[in-house]
Amino acid sequence: MTDQTITSISRETRVVRPSAEFKAQANLGSEASYKRLYAESVNTPEKFWGRQAREHLTWRRPFKKVLKWKLPHAKWFESGRLNVAENCLDRHLTSGRANKAAIIFEGEPGDVRTLTYRQLHGEVCRMANALAGLGLAKGDRAAIYMPMVPEAAIAMLACARLGVVHTVIFGGFSSEAIKDRVNDCKARVIITADGGWRRGKIIELKSSVDRAVTATPSVEHVVVLKRTGQEVAMAEGRDLWWHDLVAARSDSHKAQAFGSEHPLFILYTSGSTGKPKGVLHTSAGYLLGATITMKYVFDLKEDDVFFCTADVGWVTGHSYVVYGPLSSGATVFMYEGAPNHPEPDRLWELIDRHHATILYTAPTAIRTFMRWGDAYVNRHRLDSLRLLGTVGEPINPEAWMWYYTVVGKKRCPIVDTWWQTETGAIMVTPLPGITPLKPGSCTRPFFGVVPRVLDEAGNDVPRGSGGRLFLAKPWPSMLRTLWGDDERFRMQYWSELPGYYFAGDGARFDEDGYLWVVGRIDDVLNVSGHRIGTAEVESAIVSHPSVAEAAVVGRLDDLKGQALVCFVTLKNGVAATAELKETIREHVAREIGSLARPDDVRFAAGLPKTRSGKIMRRILKEIAAGGAVKGDTTTLEDFNVVAALQAEE
Repeated sequence: MTDQTITSISRETRVVRPSAEFKAQANLGSEASYKRLYAESVNTPEKFWGRQAREHLTWRRPFKKVLKWKLPHAKWFESGRLNVAENCLDRHLTSGRANKAAIIFEGEPGDVRTLTYRQLHGEVCRMANALAGLGLAKGDRAAIYMPMVPEAAIAMLACARLGVVHTVIFGGFSSEAIKDRVNDCKARVIITADGGWRRGKIIELKSSVDRAVTATPSVEHVVVLKRTGQEVAMAEGRDLWWHDLVAARSDSHKAQAFGSEHPLFILYTSGSTGKPKGVLHTSAGYLLGATITMKYVFDLKEDDVFFCTADVGWVTGHSYVVYGPLSSGATVFMYEGAPNHPEPDRLWELIDRHHATILYTAPTAIRTFMRWGDAYVNRHRLDSLRLLGTVGEPINPEAWMWYYTVVGKKRCPIVDTWWQTETGAIMVTPLPGITPLKPGSCTRPFFGVVPRVLDEAGNDVPRGSGGRLFLAKPWPSMLRTLWGDDERFRMQYWSELPGYYFAGDGARFDEDGYLWVVGRIDDVLNVSGHRIGTAEVESAIVSHPSVAEAAVVGRLDDLKGQALVCFVTLKNGVAATAELKETIREHVAREIGSLARPDDVRFAAGLPKTRSGKIMRRILKEIAAGGAVKGDTTTLEDFNVVAALQAEE
């Protein structure tokens, strides 16, 4: 059997302790409260989750049984009935929040709209009535392919109101991706827009849908929001303008109650086989996970303005732009465009203008902001911010410290969160005001979560050693299956070690029991018999003062097995020289050992990223190997980046 021990080589000793001021107002109150509740959540989970579900959700019919668990299938609160949209909207209309801002929106061109809970409820009711008028009913599927505008949330909530299962497709995906996803779930309706704004240009959406629907026999109607106003083709009988469809509809609608396990949404993630995996989340358990993490992880207060930069096309946008915040009665800030249009300080300008108090963004974005320089951040007060968060991948300690120092002015705790599309909600995280923070560590498990770092035989690896990350107990927001492919669900997540959910990540616990995720197992490289996580090497490179961002991939090597190839983006004003390449190689060797010294350092003006900010390492692997770039590249933010990297070959 292959040795699955991962050589963990990073060393981080800094600790940032909670301030007395933040601690005094924290929702959870104390370390003792966390320990007591955590112990209850893992020792008597049904008692714990039953109480949380009654406290945080509004039920039409109470549940009798908390959990029915027959590995790998969980049913939570099965006998209860509720409506997710009612939890996100209706219940706030009688709680004093009717006139509170639910969504504050700014488009890239600068247009601003605010929807109160009462107004958002009315818009969702109109859309629900419109979709019902098209014949959509409980169990039908609808696809949503939209820019980051309030109507995307309205469409999601209207579907939830009717019991229609939605699948949101990221607005950067190609027509081929739309076709595959729509055909897999047999969506009857696609809800889209003429286009969206990105860096001053129109992103064509309707034309991508038009190409897809030539091969999607299940689609009966395409609903089109007029966002950018350019000419688009409208097929008579099939295509309907959003404004025409909802114009005469009532702004009242009686939400139906559905069983706790009624499917809420399917979210497709890329699969290694090329066929997208349709992760299925259901209603009550998912909503509870999103809601309770808003309360404790983000320490949510009534007057917070919550700014999560994720697109609704990703799970972070589902859980922490739409369902979690709105179920919690929060004010959500939504922004349509790029963070550097028209200038690299757009994000900071937005925070000041709309008085955002919580910022939740990705490490990739943070490293990009670092590269643009402190001056853009320092133009702005940012005094409304009280809490910062990161999501999407491990954050290297230097980026963490920059975020804490330059953006948060050393007064905002950082919640470095680990979770996945499949988990539905945050799983491992500091609790602000309570957990001492270590730059780069997601720290400790959230309630009900039991992470284990195991070797290939299923044994716990010693603290400080690396292994594979598993979860040992079911949790309410977990995926239920893969749409139409339960066997793949079993094989992908539950077959690695019997009885455990396999997260697909490498990780280690440190001497304090803090969890450090070192990256995807797919990104672990075999170098001279050692398995090294690329995230740790990248972190060491970025700790060099000249480096803004780095991506490390493997290249086949006859001697070592795999050689480390590092693509490095330098900070503005730093010259790319042969001497600097050697300095970076030696810096890595000094920081984490000669074992991880890069074989090849390549300077790059930019790294190939999706519009959501994820580095497309597949492309870098192909370039490092000297081969042609293959596969779908339609999600790339900037095609010129790849051309420039290939030209360097």
